[in-house]
Amino acid sequence: MTINENMIVTVAYQLTNHTSGELIEETTAENPMMFLSGAGSIIQEFEDNLYDKRVGDTFSFTITAENTYGERDEEQVVTLPITIFHDETGGINEEVIFVGAFLPMTDEIGNHVRGLILELDENFAKVDFNNPLAGTDLHFEGTVLDVRIAEEEELDQAH
Repeated sequence: MTINENMIVTVAYQLTNHTSGELIEETTAENPMMFLSGAGSIIQEFEDNLYDKRVGDTFSFTITAENTYGERDEEQVVTLPITIFHDETGGINEEVIFVGAFLPMTDEIGNHVRGLILELDENFAKVDFNNPLAGTDLHFEGTVLDVRIAEEEELDQAH
């Protein structure tokens, strides 16, 4: 059976930075990635590269930043008043708010975003809202572990 739309696909892979070779993520046969093809839940070009593959087939491909998380946008690096991070005592919880921390936040129109704290001082926090993989060409190498037709319930849940 080959991968096409409305299939449950299970893969194990290594994801690396195409330029540096740095390992970003790894899934294994014991802890694989599973997705419904055609549901739009993963990077489209990743899915496109797996179409027509079968169980046991290997894959190796690179997807440019433009087709994944985009290029870094310096306008996504903002300076915020430190007061938005104050807790109920008017202070900062240093176990949560520190340089290098990723924080779940909500933008002005209610979208959930994650920001990386780059700098902190007594008045301001510099926060980067770019996806951590923005500007990175991604290389995937792996194996197709399983392919099956999605059940009706799985199709319903995806929509």
